[in-house]
Amino acid sequence: MITDEEKEKDVPFDPLDMQNYRVEKLKKAEKKGFERWMVFLGGPLAIIAFIYFYYFADYSFLNTINPEILKDDSLKRFNELGMERFSRINYAMLGIFAASIILWITETVPNYLTSLLVVIAMVLTGVTSEKVAYAQLGHPVMWLNILSFVLASMLVTTKAAKRFALWFVIRFGKNATWIFFSFIVINVVLSVFISATTAKATILLPIFMVIAAIYGATSDKRNNFGRNIVLQNLFQINIGASGFITGSGANLLAGSLIAGAMGMTLFGFQDWFFAAFPLCIILILTGWFVGTKIIFPMKPEERMPQIEGGMQRLKEEYLKLGKMTVNEYKSIAIFLVVLGLWATDKQHGISQTAVAFLGAVVALLPGIGVVKWNDVDIPWHLMLFSAGAYTLGAGLEATALPANMVDAAFTHFGITKSTPFWVLYLGLTFTMLFSGILFQSKTMRALIFVPISIGVAQKFGYPVMSLAFPVALLIEHVYVLPFNSKPSALLYTTNHYSMTDSFKFGFTMMVISWLMIILWGETMLRWLGYTVNGVF
Repeated sequence: MITDEEKEKDVPFDPLDMQNYRVEKLKKAEKKGFERWMVFLGGPLAIIAFIYFYYFADYSFLNTINPEILKDDSLKRFNELGMERFSRINYAMLGIFAASIILWITETVPNYLTSLLVVIAMVLTGVTSEKVAYAQLGHPVMWLNILSFVLASMLVTTKAAKRFALWFVIRFGKNATWIFFSFIVINVVLSVFISATTAKATILLPIFMVIAAIYGATSDKRNNFGRNIVLQNLFQINIGASGFITGSGANLLAGSLIAGAMGMTLFGFQDWFFAAFPLCIILILTGWFVGTKIIFPMKPEERMPQIEGGMQRLKEEYLKLGKMTVNEYKSIAIFLVVLGLWATDKQHGISQTAVAFLGAVVALLPGIGVVKWNDVDIPWHLMLFSAGAYTLGAGLEATALPANMVDAAFTHFGITKSTPFWVLYLGLTFTMLFSGILFQSKTMRALIFVPISIGVAQKFGYPVMSLAFPVALLIEHVYVLPFNSKPSALLYTTNHYSMTDSFKFGFTMMVISWLMIILWGETMLRWLGYTVNGVF
C-alpha cells in the first residue's frame, strides 16, 4: 500500500502550491551546539541558583532597606514576620525568580511546566498564599488572553482572515513595492485581534512563500526579494503587535504590571494605542525602507515576476473560498464592534476584558454565533505559562523585590537621587531593547525589565509611566536571531535568508528603534504626559 508521503515524493514540487508551505511540512530546527548545552545545563543551574539564593546568599543588604519603600501589604508582612523571616521570603522569591528565568531561557523543560513549578514553589516557600498563587489563572488579563483566542479563532475558522489577506494582496499587490505595502496593512490589521504572533505567521507564511516563488525566490535559490519578503513579514508580525495592548500576551502582562503599580486593574486600550501605534507604523515603514533600499536592495529583475501566471494561482486559491458566507460577515461585524468598544474604552468605561467577554459569548452562541467551542484554538500551554508569569509578578509585588533590589544596588554603587532622568531612561530602554538578542521569551523580558523600571521610577520619585511604559513599548523587538521568538524560528526554516542576513537587518532596526524611543520620549510621550519633562 502506498502511503501519502510516498505519493508526495513522486509528485514534483510545485512552488506555487500553498499546501507545500503548511507549518507541519517545514523542517523543524534542531538544537545544536550551544543550544543543546543550554538545555542540558539548565536544570542543574536552576537548582543551584535557587539553593544559593535561598540558603547561602548574604542577607545583609536587606537590613539596609528602608521599610517605607515597601508597598502596604509588604510592610504589613514585614511588621508581622520580622526582618529575619521577611528576608528569607525575599530570598525565596529571588531564588524562584532566578531559577525560573534560567529554565525559561534554556528551555530545559517546557515553559508551561516551569510556570507550574513557579506556582507551587511560591506556595511551599511561603512567598504568597495558595489563594493568591492559584487565583492568577483567573486574573482579568488571563481572561482577556483566553477570550482573544476565541475571537481570533472566529476569524481563522470562518476563513475571514485568510480571505482578507489573499484579497488584499491580489487587489493591491500589482508590483513588488505594493506587495510589501500590502503585507504591512495585513499584519497591522491582524495584530489587533490575533494576540499570538505565531498564529499570524502561520496564516501568512503560505501566502508570502508563494509570492516569493513568483518573484524567483525559493529555498534553493535565494534572492533579495525573498530575503525581504520573509524578513519584512517577521519584523511586521512582531512590531505590528506592539501597536496594541492586545497585540500579544507579553503586552498584556506589561500593562497589568504597570496598572498594578499605579493602583489600577487594567491598562487602558486607548492609553497604549495613542502612544504605541504611531511608533509602530513609523518603525514598520522605516524597516521597509532599510531592508528593501539599503541592506537588501533588489535588482531590476528581482522586482519582476519570474513565473508566468503566478498571481493567477493566488486568485485561484482565493476563488476556492467561494462567496463570503453569513458566518464571515458575522465574524467581521463582531470584530468591528469589539474593536470599536476597545478603542473607546475611556468613553464608555467598559474594560477590554468585559468587551472581549461579550464578543466571545456572541461568537459562541448557538444559532447566532459563528464558531463552536471545539473549533476554538486556545493554546493552554501558553495560558499556563502566562499564569505562572502572573504568579511570579504577584510574588514580586508582594515582596516588593524589584524596588528592594534597585534600592540596594543603587546604594551599593553610590547612585543617588541626583542621577539625571535621561541616564535612567537611556539605560533602561537600551537594556530592555538589546536583551531581545539573548532572550527567548517576550513574556520573560516583560517580567524582568518592567518591574525593574517600576522600581527605579519609585526609587527616584518619578511617575511609574515615565520609565515603565517606554520599556514596555520595546517588548516586541524579538526578530534578530532565530531563537529570539517562535515566529523567528518558524520563518528561519523557510531557508530564504541566513542568520547573518537576519542579524544585519535585525540589529540595524534595533539601533534605529532605540534612537526612536529616545525621540518618542522627547515628543509623543512628553505631549501625552508620560515623560512630563521629556528625556533630556
